[in-house]
Amino acid sequence: MTTVLPGYSTHAGTYTAPSPPKTSRRRLLVVWVAAIGLVAAGLVALSGAIEKPSARYVCPPDCGRPPMGQPVTINPRFTAPDGTFSVAYPAEGSAYKVTPDDRGITADLLAGDRGTMRLFSQPADGRTPQQIARQLVNETFPGNKTAYEIPNAMVGYQPGYGLVADCWPQGSNSSYARMRVVVMVAVKNDLALVAGAVGPYHAFGPDFGSGKPSAAGLQLALDMGKYVNSFSWRGDPLR
Repeated sequence: MTTVLPGYSTHAGTYTAPSPPKTSRRRLLVVWVAAIGLVAAGLVALSGAIEKPSARYVCPPDCGRPPMGQPVTINPRFTAPDGTFSVAYPAEGSAYKVTPDDRGITADLLAGDRGTMRLFSQPADGRTPQQIARQLVNETFPGNKTAYEIPNAMVGYQPGYGLVADCWPQGSNSSYARMRVVVMVAVKNDLALVAGAVGPYHAFGPDFGSGKPSAAGLQLALDMGKYVNSFSWRGDPLR
């Protein structure tokens, strides 16, 4: 018995088949580069949309604030009767004789070169820190000569103005002694906070002062900084 299956009849001959399409290396490279660039651009755009740029500070005037946290209280603190400002001052038993009044603190250094430091306030009355500082120096020490201005001076972390001057008061023996004056002032809420010191001029050097080059020329200047930075106006954070 014979089974017949369907089939096809082919005739002998020569046939030509077209070549399959091929992708050139250059085209493949271009596609890959374009795909990678597109993905990278998307990731950069996403990162920029999610992440906020960091804040940029220019100091001064944006010098930030002191470290936040509960401050360590070492020295006693003077607060004005009206509560407009406060400031730290030397503790009892230190090398100072401290005299408070309604405007602030007077601290007389009893050791070393001696001298006097004043930490006080006065109404600004629309004046700039520079005007207040120069007026105070000229009224208290007539005939003074400015030695230099203190760059980027700050009082209570508030940008202000500072100057260093020299004066030559006549002593009891008719001789003239060179005295150095340091005054720093900052104004906030129309209230000027002032830190001033006066004492005998003493050039800083390897055998005196901090050992580093300095034009301060005043022993009180070595201890003055921590009190200047302790100033605070009403509403300022504790420091």
